Parts: sequence; structure tokens; C-alpha cells
Amino acid sequence: MTVKNEQLLIIGGSDAGISAAIQAKESEPTLQVKIILADEYPNLSICGFPYAASREVPDWHSLSHRGLKELEALGIEFDLNTLVNSIDAENHLVSGVRSNGAVTYKYNKLIVATGAIPKVDAFQGFSFNDTQENNSKIHVLHTMSDYLSLDTALNQAKNTAIIGAGYIGVEMAEAMVRRKLNVTLYQRSNEILSTVENEFGSMAHQELTQNRVTVLTDRTILSVVSSATSVKIKSTDLGNITDERSFDTVLIVTGVQPNTQLLEAAGAKTGAAGAISVDEFMHTTLPDIWAAGDLVETDHRLLGKTYLPLGTTAHKQGRIAGLNVVGQRCRFRGIVGTQVIRAFNLVIARTGLLPKEAENAGFSTLSSTSTVFDHNSYFPNASKITIKLTADKESRLLLGAQLIGNYGSEIAKRNDIFATAIFNKMTINDLDDLDLSYSPPIASPWDPVQQAAQDWEAVFDKSK
Repeated sequence: MTVKNEQLLIIGGSDAGISAAIQAKESEPTLQVKIILADEYPNLSICGFPYAASREVPDWHSLSHRGLKELEALGIEFDLNTLVNSIDAENHLVSGVRSNGAVTYKYNKLIVATGAIPKVDAFQGFSFNDTQENNSKIHVLHTMSDYLSLDTALNQAKNTAIIGAGYIGVEMAEAMVRRKLNVTLYQRSNEILSTVENEFGSMAHQELTQNRVTVLTDRTILSVVSSATSVKIKSTDLGNITDERSFDTVLIVTGVQPNTQLLEAAGAKTGAAGAISVDEFMHTTLPDIWAAGDLVETDHRLLGKTYLPLGTTAHKQGRIAGLNVVGQRCRFRGIVGTQVIRAFNLVIARTGLLPKEAENAGFSTLSSTSTVFDHNSYFPNASKITIKLTADKESRLLLGAQLIGNYGSEIAKRNDIFATAIFNKMTINDLDDLDLSYSPPIASPWDPVQQAAQDWEAVFDKSK
């Protein structure tokens, strides 16, 4: 058995792990940094899978933020195709296995960035192991191996199904349509995109339907059964009417859960949603072990500790972990849950809290919905943006925003302004004072952000 001595050992080479390694190495160039990776694809953008599947990104190799050679040129070492099976926190040991046998690492400091794993419901006739078979017609989408397997299957398919209408489900529905496939999208709740309210989800639903996606909501999956020729999905609707359909291939994207097995077995404490508990420095409850990314709980500036796996958060947490490993006391300042998705010609975004989330958190809320032009209406091709703002009635503190509009209407820009305002605890009235850019083809003298804020103020005045 090989024993390797490492100064900084990192388990996991996606967003958080790579960010931690780069930050630690840049801060302390003489530090020995090694990343253990279960496959051979470091720094891969999992978020880019739908766009490689759609062929909008022609070469999946482009999904790597940095290639292996570029990372190695920074002085970062890699052990690829190495599966870690245990952490001995007391003795600072990590054990793993490679094709040529077992390997043990002796570390000074350890960062765990194992991310999340697909949350696959145990449908009758189906288990997660079914997705691991080379000839399986049932797929998940989380690793490069998953992507390559699904991409091959789509080359041979005509009729496809997606179970789960969250971000990845909607993005993959568009990707499959671009591949000229027939797509059926199943959703358990009464509307797609449950991270926004139904009024926004229904607009996205309509956009998918207009682009030839069959959307089935309020569906309970009874079974997913694969045969040599097809996959049969049996479901029921709210009226308990059973529906059975056959597909060439099925993608299951019903969410993720934190991949905590290694750290839990080592004795690390868990917190929100069973994710690994970390402090503001990304340190776990184990000595000399930090963790970052989709396996850890995160600080929400309005909610406190929560679990919200996002690529942007993983990058930030990895950076903070890397800085603290080399002795810089840098704090992770939290998130506000900013998200955005494109669905064909629509962009849907949100930040902060939905009205119900805000109420559950103890705020006294008031919401208003505005429909405004993305730029001066007299300039050609002006299109409408729908914005819903939620704020606290007593303090007028901005709590949340939801937006939807045409692709190209700078929805993300406006959402990011709201996110910045929430992060910095600004009130609705503060938005009026912002000095935002204006030109007739781009925006209005009062940006849609400010118009929506003024509409909220008008609703508030009427509610007195």
C-alpha cells in the first residue's frame, strides 16, 4: 500500500475544490497542493451540460473552466481516477483506491469538496443502480460519465422523457427539442420551476408548450420500468387517473442531496438538510478539515443556516476555504439565493425570499407585481418585463424579487441589482436613489428596477 504525505489535500475537483486549490496556491506559492478526483475531468462546468447536449456548446471539452495542463502549470498536483473511501480525522489519513491498488494519504490540512449526488426517488421497478448500467435507458445528469452516456442515448432516441421540472429539467427539455426530439416533462407539483411562484412558472410552462414540449404537472410517478426496447413510465394525476407512456430514454432530475458520507463517517457534524456543518471560515467540526460547495450548509443573509446548492456559492466557499487553510481569516458573508434560467426565449430569475418564505421567516410582507418595458417604449423592439417585489411592511426592507422577460431584456442585470440591494439590507425607497445607466435602446430614465419599486410604494400607500 502506497502512503503519500501531503501538505494540503483536497477531495473533489469541481467548483469548490478547484477554487480552494487555486486560492491556496496563489496565496502561498510554496504550498504543496494535491487534488484527488474520482474521474479524470477536473474543473468541469456541470451547469453547462444542457448546452453541450443542445450543441450550443459544440465541444463538451469547452466545459472545463481550466484544462488539466493549465491547472498543473499553476503547481497543483492531481491524482485522477482515485476513489476515496474513508477519512481518519484523528490520524490525518485519507484512504482510497485506484486501478493499481489501495493508496493512503497523510495530510496536514484537508478540504473536502465532494459536492452533491442526485436525489432519485425510489420509483417502483427502478433503483439508482439502473442508471449505472452501460446499456441503461434511464439516466441522471451529474458527472461527465452521466453526460456522455445520456448524449449517446439521445443520438439514438426519438421520444424522450424528463422527470423533474426544476432548472436542469427545463434546460434539458430545451436541449432535447433543439436535438429534434419529442419531449415529455413530468412534474410532481402543480407547476414547473417551484423556485418561483406559480404565476412565473406558468409563463415558463406556456413557453415550453409553445416549443413542442409536453408538460405534465400534478403527476405522481408510480413506476419507471426499463426493457430492452423502451422505458415505461406509469403515473397518476390528481384525479387518480393512471397514464402509461413509453419512451426511448428517460432522464431523472428530481434534485440533489449533499454528498456527506465521507465526513459523516469521520465524525463531522451535520446541519441544515443533513449537509455538513461549517463555520464562517468553512471549517468543519473536525480538526484541520474544511469543507465547501454542495455538501455543506450555507449562510443565508435573511434565513440563517440553510442548504441551497449553487455553483456560484461553491466557487465563493471554495475561495474562502483556500484562504483560511493558509492562515488568512476570511469570512464567508453569505448568500441571498440568486438564481436565473433561460427557457427558450424567456429568462426567469429570482433572488431573496418568495412571499411565503418571507412570511415563514417572520416578516410582515407586502408584494406588488409590475409589468414594465425593458427600455424606452418608443425605441423599436421594446419588450415587457414582469417583476414581483416582496418587502417588509414595517421596515420597507427589500426581501425578494422575481422577474420574467424575453431573452435579451437584461433580466439577470435587474435581478442582480435586487440581489445587491438585499445583500446590503436596502429598503424599497433606497432603490429610487440608485444611479443606474440609461440610454433609450437599453433602459429608461427610471429603470424597470425603480419602476417596480415605485409601484410597490404605491401599493403600500393604498394599503394604509
